[in-house]
Formats: sequence, structure tokens, C-alpha cells
Amino acid sequence: MDKSPQPVTFDIPERLFRGERRLRIALVGLPNSGKTTLFKAVSSTAIFSGEMAGSHKAFDECRVQIGLDEASLIDLPSILSLHNLPDDDLLTLKYLLWGDERPPISAHEAGGPPTPFSPPDVIIQVVDATSLERHLELSLELSLLGRPMVIALNMMDQAWEKGLHINIRALSKQLGVPVVATTALMGKGISELFREAVAAVRQNACPLQQPASPYLCERLRPLGKVLGQPDIQDAFHVPHPFLLRQVAIGDRYFLDEFRQHFPRRLAELERLRQEAEQPLPRPLAEELHADYHHRAATLYETVTRVGAPHEGMGWRYWLDELFLHPYWGLLGSLTVFAAVLFVVFEISTWLDSISAAWLIDQVADWQPVSTTGVVARAVVDGLIGLVGIVVPYMIPLVMLLVALEESGIMQRIAFVVDRGFHHLGLHGGVAVPFLLGLGCNVPAIAAVGQSSSGRERIVASLLITFVPCSARSAVILALAGKYLGGLGVFAIFMLSLVVIAVMGQLLTRRYPNPGPGQLQEIPPYQLPHWRSLLHTTWLRTRDILTIVTPLLVGGSIVLALLHHIGADTTINTLLTPVTVWWLGLPLVLGVPIVFGVLRKELSLLMIYQALGTFEIGQYLDWVQLMTFLIFLTFYVPCVSTFAVMLKTIGRKEALFSVSLSMGVALLISGLVRLLLETWRWLGFGG
Repeated sequence: MDKSPQPVTFDIPERLFRGERRLRIALVGLPNSGKTTLFKAVSSTAIFSGEMAGSHKAFDECRVQIGLDEASLIDLPSILSLHNLPDDDLLTLKYLLWGDERPPISAHEAGGPPTPFSPPDVIIQVVDATSLERHLELSLELSLLGRPMVIALNMMDQAWEKGLHINIRALSKQLGVPVVATTALMGKGISELFREAVAAVRQNACPLQQPASPYLCERLRPLGKVLGQPDIQDAFHVPHPFLLRQVAIGDRYFLDEFRQHFPRRLAELERLRQEAEQPLPRPLAEELHADYHHRAATLYETVTRVGAPHEGMGWRYWLDELFLHPYWGLLGSLTVFAAVLFVVFEISTWLDSISAAWLIDQVADWQPVSTTGVVARAVVDGLIGLVGIVVPYMIPLVMLLVALEESGIMQRIAFVVDRGFHHLGLHGGVAVPFLLGLGCNVPAIAAVGQSSSGRERIVASLLITFVPCSARSAVILALAGKYLGGLGVFAIFMLSLVVIAVMGQLLTRRYPNPGPGQLQEIPPYQLPHWRSLLHTTWLRTRDILTIVTPLLVGGSIVLALLHHIGADTTINTLLTPVTVWWLGLPLVLGVPIVFGVLRKELSLLMIYQALGTFEIGQYLDWVQLMTFLIFLTFYVPCVSTFAVMLKTIGRKEALFSVSLSMGVALLISGLVRLLLETWRWLGFGG
């Protein structure tokens, strides 16, 4: 069976909900239904929070990308029912009915509408599947609002563990609305839920009418006839079945509005209510409550079967516990992080030793003196540098990324770390590219180009340049590990994390227009197929080769010619303000800094050459070593990284990245030198 990748095709709707035409989706539910958890699972990095006008009830709003469509998602305050609501909860009902479009009956009310935006195009009711019957009463009430509606049957994992078997198809058929099984805490079913919400709006699919029991409908018929008169309908601007129920049940708000706007009709309405109530065993309001409760209970019994708790928790269940659990999921992400480190420091290092390192040894004795020979050697060095990027780091790490995607693990990691990355102004989808950056920034930025767009692509690319790649890590481990000890190595890597976090906050302000929230698809687990794995890896690396190769070879030629014509002294002299005055380093280290733009390992080799010894501790004290290593950690991404940034984020932002990294490197290393020199002057350092 051929499992090679097939082209993806999809239909584009005639009308897209984007920009000013984007949808407005309201999340509604009882307390503790998981409504806010669902909102956080899809929210963007910028959430607008406010209070319902004239109350202390808070709501949150954010934009969400749903395929090609966009929506504004509103997390409304929890609500228990739609009748006889206290003032604060009444505002939620007013929003569901009218939004900011105030009907004639509310013209006399002080202040503005409950929210500053239009009413919802579709309602998503979040339901706790473990207590379905209690939530179905609210479902029956919401069905009277006449708006498209979708039910998120949430916490299905807990219902499953308790032995509750819910016939979702039967429930959907009975209510006339799409019902989607979700586990918001683990991101399951969320993408399908929002796709159904968009489809419900396109089809204008409102819930089936859920009238009261026949004997109640017959008793309420005269009352409904009066309420259906045009002047009343125009004044209230609500669906007739909903208005009939509110008046019949004696809702305080609606009766008060009748008292103010239709005082002559109020007596007639009261008379009709009493006539409807006379043959009933209980007051009309109680009878209607009992009827709703009975219908919800009957519906629950129809669609639910109680059995033994599920005991056969297979490997998929335990993997989800590892990767999607809000707490254990971080452990799962750390496991993948450890796997990336293993690839970088074991597999990639070994591949480097048998590829680029072997090639370097083969040409080590070739020291041409003619200009032609120098250029030829520079071309060879550039190509060796390309091999050193592609063979040990790019191919294994891109293959790892593709394998994580095809197995379904990457999507789970992205979901778990999404909230943490929001603090950097990013979504969790860039988590794995950040991990790849530990091996090489080139495939990491290329992966960002594949998985993101707009502001997020730019910010993620800029931040990845501050992730210590394997080349920079090798320099840190070689020098700091030998002369500064484990504490020095730890301090440098921790400083990198702090700088990335701070830069994330600053870049968020530079690019203030955040993208919409993303729906994290949680696909089923599957084993990657080798043909698809190789094909996708090739697709993601072939363009990088054509971009990186000319810049890497060209840069190698330029630096080699500078060295050939004896520009070393000139370079060192020009860099005196940086190396000697600001960083406090020996003058001869200017050239090693320049050559670091090809590969960071070259800086280490050039240090040895410039100082004439492998024991650099004889020439650099611990303050100078720490300062120099911090500068190398942050300054100017190598030419290969710059090349792929040109393709990913454009020339303007790529040049900004260079200036940013240089500025950060100078600032941080200079401040660290100042602090360490002060520390030593106070007598705390050796």
C-alpha cells in the first residue's frame, strides 16, 4: 500500500468570515463546566478583558483562526438559567439576545449595552459530560433564543472513566444541534468543535424547537397569541417562544418592561396567566420548571447508558497522560527535550566527527600562499561548513521534527506549552523549532517558516537566534567547562533563558498586533512512514541548501582574502573599542570574533591561533573568559542562519536581527563584565 504523501485539496467557501466580517462566538455554560479552560486552550496571545456594563461580572475576548475563517470568541460569565436572573447575570442574557443592539424596551435604561460588541452569531454551550442532566435544562432554554448553537460535551475522559456512555449522535438529533465530544484540558475535540460552529452559521442551523409538554402548550396558547402581536414583537425583539416562556414563568425583568411600556396590556397578561394556571396542580411557574426538568431527565435517560468504569486503559491513554496532562505534560515535553539534546550531543556530534571534522582534517595541511589557492581553499572551507551544518544537524533534526509531527507527539507538546509561550507573544506551535535551535538555528528558523506566519514568524525567528546552538554550546562547554566549572556553564545557559524571555516581552511591544488564537489539532498516534519521512525532510531542506550555500562560500572567500592580504592587524585595530575598551579582552581576539560569523567553532580555533596556545587560561582570567563567552553566545547569527532568515522573514527583519543580536551581545557582556569586575574588586572573586 502506497503511503507516500498525497496532495491536500479543500473547498473554499464563497463567503469567508474574516476581518470586519469575522464571526462572533459566545461561550456559555454552568459554573465548572470547563468553559474558561476551553477559552484558554484556543486563546490568542492578546486577550481583551472587561466587565459587563454596570456589574462586576467579567468577560474575556480574543480572536481565533478557524481554517480560513476568523472569529471573535467571548468567554461569558457562567450562568445557571435564563429566567428570574439577578442583575449581574441578567446582563449575560441581554448580550445573548441583543448584544450592543439595544431594543426599544431598553431605551430608558441608563448606561450603554452590556458589552461593546454585536450579539453572537453562534452559541457554544460547554457541558460537563459527568453531570449531563443538569446541563440539559440550560440547553433547552438556550434553544429558544433562535441562534445557531453547538454543544461541547466536555470532560469526556472523566465520563469515560466513570462508565458513562453517551450516545452523541442521538443527543444531537434530539436537540437539533451539533454535539462534539471534547476534553478541553487536553485539547481533544476542540478543532472539530469550532469547525462545527462555523458550519452552523453558514447553514443557519438553529436548534429544533423544544416546546413545553402538549397540555402546557394548550394552556399557553391564548397568552402566546397576545404576545405575538407585532408591536410587542418589535419592542422586545426576541423570539416569540422565548418571550412566551419568560412571561409565563413570571420573569421579573420582562414583566417590569411590560409594566413600563405596555401598562394596559399587563392586566390582560396577568389574567391569561391565571387562566392558564387554574386547572394545573401547581403554580404555572413551578409547572414549567417541572416540565423542563422532566424533559431534560427524559433526554438524559434516552442518550446515556451507565456501565462499569473503563478498565482497559491502553498505551494511548497513558501517552496522553504523559503528553497532554496539565502537569505531567510538562514532563513529557522535557522527555522530548532530552531526546533532542541526545540527538545534538551524541548523534549529531558523532556525525560531525565522520563528516565535517574528517574533511577538515584532510585539508588541514593545505595552506596555499597564492591568491588563487587562498580562494580555492576558502571555497572548500565554505563547502565543508555547509556539510557540517547539513549532515550532522539539519538532516537529523528536521527528520526528528517530521517524525514528531507525523506521530502526533509534536501537536501534543505544542498544546501543553502553549500558555507558557504566550508570555513570549508566541503560540505553542513554535516549541519544537525552539528545541531544534539547540542543534542548529538554521533548521529551527526554517521550521518556523513552515509552521507560522506574520508577526509570530518574525518574533519566533528573532528569538531563536538567541538559542545556544550546538556550535555555541561546544565553545561554552570547551572553555567554561575547563576554566569556569559547572557553575559557570550553568550561569551562561540560564542567562540565555533570561535574555530570551526578556526579548520576547520587548519584541511583543515592537510588533504589537498579535495574531489570532490557534486551534491545536490533536491527531491520533501513528508510526511515521519512512517514505513520507524522507520526502517531507527533503522538501523542508532543499530550499535551505540553495540559500545557504552561496552566502557561506562567499563569506568564507571574503574573510580568507582579508587574512591573505594581512588585514588582521587592521581588523584588530578597528575592533579595539569593542574588544579592548568595552569587553576588556586582548587586542588579538578581534579576528576570532569576525570569523565566528561563518561557524562559531571557528572562533575557538582562531582564539588558539591568536594566543599561540591551547592553554588560554594563561592569557585570559575568569572575568575575561566569562565576558568573551557571553559575547559569543549572543552576537550576530552565523551567515547560514542569516541566509535562511532572509528567506523566512525578509531582508529588513534579517538585518534588524543582526543589529539586535550585536546590541544585546555588547550590552549583556559589558554589563556582566562590569558586575564581575566589581565583584572581584570587592574581594569576592579570585
